[in-house]
This record gives sequence, structure tokens and C-alpha cells, in this order.
Amino acid sequence: MHPMSSDLSTAEMTLPSQERAAIRSWLMDMDGVLVHEQHMIPGADRFLSLLRERELPFLVLTNNSLFTRRDLSARLRTSGLDVPENAIWTSALATARFLGDQRPGGSAFVIGEVGLTTALHAAGYTLTEQDPDYVVVGETRTYSFSRITQAIRHIVAGSRFIATNPDPSGPSAEGPLPATGSLAALISSATGVSPYYVGKPNPLMMRTALNTINAHSESTAMIGDSMKTDIVSGLEAGLETILVLTGVTSPDDVDRFTYRPTRIVDSIADLLPELASSGAEAQADARGRRPRRRRSATP
Repeated sequence: MHPMSSDLSTAEMTLPSQERAAIRSWLMDMDGVLVHEQHMIPGADRFLSLLRERELPFLVLTNNSLFTRRDLSARLRTSGLDVPENAIWTSALATARFLGDQRPGGSAFVIGEVGLTTALHAAGYTLTEQDPDYVVVGETRTYSFSRITQAIRHIVAGSRFIATNPDPSGPSAEGPLPATGSLAALISSATGVSPYYVGKPNPLMMRTALNTINAHSESTAMIGDSMKTDIVSGLEAGLETILVLTGVTSPDDVDRFTYRPTRIVDSIADLLPELASSGAEAQADARGRRPRRRRSATP
């Protein structure tokens, strides 16, 4: 290889990214993309049906750690959406996998609901109130002063502090509800210790999701309604990012951020023509490729 001048090398290194590969796999947020306040967003059912018809891998991602995958699948079904359990990836599952990798067979003191405790048990964790390896905070609807106090004291005594996601509030029909990020901030303020957040916008959640469906970042898209979680985590994981305007972000909001999605559409329904026309080609291409060994989803 002939040496290149430093100016030319710098110019080449700073050129805009080349055109991305065709989308072969899809990740998507749940609230604001598929449903809004438990009502199906028009076009979401057809989009999911096309993914199944084309045999394209997909996962529905959510920072909601309240429910198990079975619970979420049932709740989506009542909204008119058929999403199997194995196509749902939650911040609770990502947290359990992370802890299982970091300290197999460990112990945790948990503030959270069945979605989180079930995932931790499945990862081989013991839930305890005595000298836990970790304090793990997730979504809950029953804030207990006693358990918050216990969590604070465990962290002060040396337990590591983990939270499923940083969202300070969540939606409801009556208005916003305090969420994991708010409770974690309270505990952090009392202890002086910041938690490690596993869920979005941590790209770790994206990468574990990619590995779950054996997908690759260069040919995967992330559909989301939040610039602060969905879009930035997809961007940092090397995915194509698609912002829909059926959730928390308006067109005027986008320009306030230092980063932008790959593209913006009004709703998931706008992606139907693209999926219908390109899905057959992607399916044929996938069947024609030789099987590849599973590898890291790092871009």
C-alpha cells in the first residue's frame, strides 16, 4: 500500500458515512411507536405482520421493567398487536443479563416488580436483604420508605448500585408518573453514588438485543419516538435510526439536539411501502447466504 499524505488521510477520514446496507433486522420501541396509552398506533399491526411474513428478525424494546415478557405480550394483544414473548426485550432482561455476565450467581437487593425479579431469578441471582452484591432499582408502583432506606444503607456499606433505566417519568392516561430515574436520583443524592443504568440510552441494551436475534449493526434499524433514549442509543450502537412523531418528540424538538436521526417519519405506517418492497429481496438474500457464526454486535 502506498503511503498517503496526511491531508488526504484526514480528508478521507472525515467524509460523511457511506450509504448504509439494506435493513435486514429491526428493533423498535413499544410506547410511542406501536402503542400510545395502550391504543394501537395505526399501521403497527400491518408492520409486524410484514416482518413475520418476510421472516425478518425483530425485537420490541422497552425500558419498562414492571412486567415480564409474557405480561407485555398479553397487554399488546389487548391493543390488537400480536407480539410473541420471544420478540420482546426489556430493560429488566438486559439488566439481568449484564449482572449474570459481570458476577455469575450473585445476589441483589431489589426495588422493583415481577418483571425485574423474574429476570434476575432466571439469571441465577439470589434476592436478599443481607449484604447483597448489588442494589438493583427498577420500575415500581409501590414506593416503600423502608426499602428505600435499606437500599441507601446497603450502598453506603459497599453494595454496587444498578438501575434498569434513567427515565425520570413515564406516561399514563392521568398524566406523568415518577419512574426509575427519579427513584435512582433520590438514592444517589442520599449516598453520593451514581447508578449504572443498563437500559436505553445505554448502547449495551442495543448490543445485547442485536446478539439475541443474531443481527448486525450495519444492517439493523432502530425505530423510536424519543431522541433522548431510542435515537441516541441506536446512533451509539451504529444502527440506522428512524424517529417517529407519534410519541414524545415533535419536529421542533429535533433541532435542539446535537445529533439527528437517520430519518424522520410521521409514524410507523410510513415504513410499510419500504418494508413491502424490500422485504422479499432481503428474505431471498438471507436464505442465499451461508450461515455465519454469531459475533459481537459492536459496529
